[in-house]
Amino acid sequence: MADTVKLTAGAKAAGCAAKLAPGTLDAVLRRLPQQQDANVLVGFETSDDAGVYRLSDDLAMVQTVDILTPIADDPHTYGQIAAANSISDVYAMGGRPVSALSIVCFPPNESSDVLEAILRGGLEKMIEAGCAVVGGHSVRDEEIKFGYAVTGVIHPARVWRNVGARAGDVLLLTKPLGCGVLTTALKQGHAAPADIATANATMARLNRDAADALHELESAANGGSPIHAVTDVTGFGLLGHAREMAVGSGVSFEIDHARIAFLPGAIEAARTGFFSAGLKNNRDFIASCAEFAGSVAEEFRQLLFDPQTSGGLLVSISPEAAQPALAALARRKVEARAIGRVVPKTSPLLQVL
Repeated sequence: MADTVKLTAGAKAAGCAAKLAPGTLDAVLRRLPQQQDANVLVGFETSDDAGVYRLSDDLAMVQTVDILTPIADDPHTYGQIAAANSISDVYAMGGRPVSALSIVCFPPNESSDVLEAILRGGLEKMIEAGCAVVGGHSVRDEEIKFGYAVTGVIHPARVWRNVGARAGDVLLLTKPLGCGVLTTALKQGHAAPADIATANATMARLNRDAADALHELESAANGGSPIHAVTDVTGFGLLGHAREMAVGSGVSFEIDHARIAFLPGAIEAARTGFFSAGLKNNRDFIASCAEFAGSVAEEFRQLLFDPQTSGGLLVSISPEAAQPALAALARRKVEARAIGRVVPKTSPLLQVL
C-alpha cells in the first residue's frame, strides 16, 4: 500500500505543523474564564501537556487529546505515529496510559483499506503501550485526520508539570529534532527515503522508555524528586515548549545548539529551506524572547523553531542527577542529551549559544 498511497500529498500541513499558530491560541485562552474546582490539579492555565483531575487522595486521571494530519505516506506508519503522539502527553505528566478513544476524519471516497491500515497501526502502538482502545468517533472530511483521546492514571502527589524548573538545573532532551523540515521535504518530493524511514521510526517510538528511566531515578532519590519540570516537544518546536517552561517557572534557559541531536537529513533540509507554515508561526511568536549567538548558523536557528511530531521529552533536572539520568536513559536505548541549563530569569528569556 505504501507504494500506491501517498497520504502527505493530500495534507495541507503535516502532523503537528498543522496546529493553530501559538500566538492565536495563547490570545484566546487568556480570555477564557478559569473554572473553580479543587480537584483540577492541572488545567490549561500553564499550557501543560495534559489535564490532571483528582479522584481520591491516591488516584488522579491524566487526560489528553491529539489528532494529526498525515505525517507519513504509509497509512500503517501514520497510524502508529498518531498513536505515539497522542500517548506522549500522558508520559510527559508522569502518568500511565490506560484507555483511549479514537478520533477519525476520513474522506467518504477514500479506500476503506487505507482506513483499516491507519486504525491497525494505531491499535498496534496502543497495545504496545498497554493502553486499551475502548471506542471512538468518526467524521466525514475531505482531509484525513487521526488521533486519540487518552486517559491515564497517576498519584496526585507525583505529577510532572511543565513548570517548576530551577536555576542550576540541567536541560535534557530525549529525541533528536528535525522531523518537521523532513516531512515538509517529503511533501515536496525532495526527501531521501532512508532519512524519512529514520524520522518515522523516531516519531513512532513511545516516550515510555524515557519516562520509565526518569521514574527509576525518582524512586532512587533520597528526599525530594530531582525532576523539576517535564514537557514533550511537539508542534511549537523546542523553543516554543522551552518558552512555556521558562515563563511558567520564572527562569531563563541557556541552550547549546551544538549539543542537540538532529535527525539525518534535517540540517540539509533546513539549509534548503523546507520550512512549514507552522515553523514560521512559531518563529513569529517566539523570536522576540530568544537570542542567538552570532556563531549559530541560520539552519540551526530555524530547526529550533521546527514543529515536532511525537517529539522527545524536555526535562529540567537537578545537576547532580543529570548524569545518572542519562545513564538510566542509555540503558533503555534512549539517546538523550544534556542540551543546556536553567539560569535566573533574565532578558532575553531564551539564549541559544
